[in-house]
Amino acid sequence: MSERSDRLSVFKTYKLYVGGKFPRSESGRVYEVTDSKGKWLANVPQSSRKDARDAVVAARKAFGGWSGATAYNRGQILYRVAEMLEGRRDQFVREVAEAEGLSKSKAAAVVDAAVDRWVWYAGWTDKIAQIVGGANPVAGPFFNLSTPEPTGVVTVVAPQESSFLGLVSVLAPVIATGNTAVVVASAASPLPALSLGEVLATSDLPGGVVNILSGRTAEIAAPLASHQDVNGIDLTGADADLAKELEIAAADNLKRVSRPQAVDGDADWSADPGTRRLTAFLETKTVWHPTGALGVSGSSY
Repeated sequence: MSERSDRLSVFKTYKLYVGGKFPRSESGRVYEVTDSKGKWLANVPQSSRKDARDAVVAARKAFGGWSGATAYNRGQILYRVAEMLEGRRDQFVREVAEAEGLSKSKAAAVVDAAVDRWVWYAGWTDKIAQIVGGANPVAGPFFNLSTPEPTGVVTVVAPQESSFLGLVSVLAPVIATGNTAVVVASAASPLPALSLGEVLATSDLPGGVVNILSGRTAEIAAPLASHQDVNGIDLTGADADLAKELEIAAADNLKRVSRPQAVDGDADWSADPGTRRLTAFLETKTVWHPTGALGVSGSSY
């Protein structure tokens, strides 16, 4: 029997990723996404302010469990995400190539770098405390210990040009350190980000730890910057004017703000990221505790 030549194509339906589920925008709006040559790729949800608020609720609900998990367990989960990304490598190569106008070989190199970057941050989860925490010498019979703690719910304005490697580079350190995230995907190239949501949903990452929204960057980021239950915001993907507006809005409840850096504008996401992003949304908690005394001699431990 000959194969049917009149079979209809099954187009992929891209959706938001909020609270571990895949809703459409509550507004019902969509917008067209095209490749670098203007060819139609998909219709994706155009998120509303209500979607942004729903994402914050989901992130806050997930924060207690995620921040309370052991750093080792978070590392295991992030590594599992990397395994899942590796298994869907061909899909991401295609989406990155279309989104960024790259050849297949260059897109493959970008995807490989993104997976490696995810593994790199997975390895840092149980080590960052040794870098930024420690025992402090004090003049008295006390233990004085400083330990890092996550800031809370963080809005991540993802890079506009680097739709996958840049996205991974800003998102992975936020959740590796115990925060939960609301991601505003690249407006022009959101498909890799929305596909990442599918990977996160089928890994061991609890729902709500990462929430991914697509649409107009300014429209989504504005209510998140002023939201009273958002504790931090990464402005990497915002242009200078928008970043200034968002920073002013973020000051209302003293959000921790990560401003765009020179390297962000250069789009050199393949460079060694260092630990700057790991520490951007960490707070330091210092605890004093008496050493106590053993026996009548007054010796202490």
